[in-house]
Amino acid sequence: MVKKLKVTETALRDGHQSLIATRLKTEEMLPILEKMDNVGYHAMEVWGGATFDACLRYLNEDPWERLRKIRSKVKNTKLQMLLRGQNILGYKHYPDDIVEKFIYKSVENGIDIIRIFDALNDIRNLETSIKATKKAGAHCQCAISYTTSKIHTKSYYLEKVKAMEDMGADSICIKDMSGILTPYRAYELIKAIKKITDLPIEFHNHCTSGIAQMSYMKAIEAGVDIIDTAISPFATGTSQPPTEPFVMAYKGTDRDTKLNLNLLEEIAEYFKPIKRKYIEDGTLNLKVLETEPKTLIYQVPGGMLSNLLSQLKSQNAEDKYEEVLAEIPRVREELGYPPLVTPLSQMVGTQSMMNVLTGDRYKMIPKEIKDYVKGYYGKSPAPIKENIKKKIIGDEKVITQRPADLLEDAFDKYKEEIEGLYKSEEDILSYALFPQITKKFLIDREPEVYHIELSID
Repeated sequence: MVKKLKVTETALRDGHQSLIATRLKTEEMLPILEKMDNVGYHAMEVWGGATFDACLRYLNEDPWERLRKIRSKVKNTKLQMLLRGQNILGYKHYPDDIVEKFIYKSVENGIDIIRIFDALNDIRNLETSIKATKKAGAHCQCAISYTTSKIHTKSYYLEKVKAMEDMGADSICIKDMSGILTPYRAYELIKAIKKITDLPIEFHNHCTSGIAQMSYMKAIEAGVDIIDTAISPFATGTSQPPTEPFVMAYKGTDRDTKLNLNLLEEIAEYFKPIKRKYIEDGTLNLKVLETEPKTLIYQVPGGMLSNLLSQLKSQNAEDKYEEVLAEIPRVREELGYPPLVTPLSQMVGTQSMMNVLTGDRYKMIPKEIKDYVKGYYGKSPAPIKENIKKKIIGDEKVITQRPADLLEDAFDKYKEEIEGLYKSEEDILSYALFPQITKKFLIDREPEVYHIELSID
């Protein structure tokens, strides 16, 4: 039986994360939320990913308060977040008690659907998040981080999907962060997944390489249940395909989305001047709106491309851009083909840049790469090349257990560390993820109470 095509709107999370470095303020979201709530979306992705960090670090906002304000305006539509498994919303593994409390509080504050992924597709790193999400009563969507290599075959992904279903997933997402899943491969993969599971399948994509819309159309032909799109002002480039054209393309067909086009037009009009403002102040770098077919060769996500460029600029080494791009697939192969998604994308990119700039491969090695090779991020998809492993960690031991098994519960420790500063468990969880920026945020929130002078070095 053919079902209507469902749509998840990403503008309030991945759309602005991809185009304006997650700088959209809560006050810019609130006036349009009631209209968005009446469009008929399957869900609105509004939280998680880099939004938490950006709220505290750049916007002087409490991310929990943002979620509560959004929830107070959105009555009909499910709210969705992106969670990095054992990394939660940070860039390292956190103890199980922090993961569990964070998920419980996310649901308590308004989240309905939690999309959980692991950068290495190491299923062990999803266990605690899946259990906690189910226990909290939210919908648990497990995502496979899509990439290509000699080991990332169709059967590899089918095994991951079955494992996720066995662990309790309520739906599956194909998370193509680089925009490299080509149309016919998308069709074949979704057809194959549909044969082994009855779980709803969602497809998340980015327009970076220029093929996302074509891949969506083939995915829809294959029977995908949900697609991720962004309202047009915050779509395309390194973001998702635009919402409105898909609504119009399938209107009157058996996959009609039934979304309210008039409201979508009004929402787009609302966001146009906001986007213009971010173009004028330089937050939106027009480079991120360009199509970059090289993504299909190097498999580098759009955000990683722009980040590399700015890092090279700061080193006066922009002329090394192509050389670094060519180095990335080589480093990735040597490190066991990790998917290029946070935090692995940043780690592989930095190592590649160091290899090129020093002219001596693996002469300089970031701590994160050493920890990855030692197994502290999980199991690499393929074995790491022995000679490279030796170069990076010598004869140091590699762990084989689930990395979080080595971590002790820490909530009480964090609570003690900011005694007198926190007002809620949410404050403690913010501190657990980002200690320095949260401490400063909590002090700045009530300076007259703490009378603390922040000295500038």
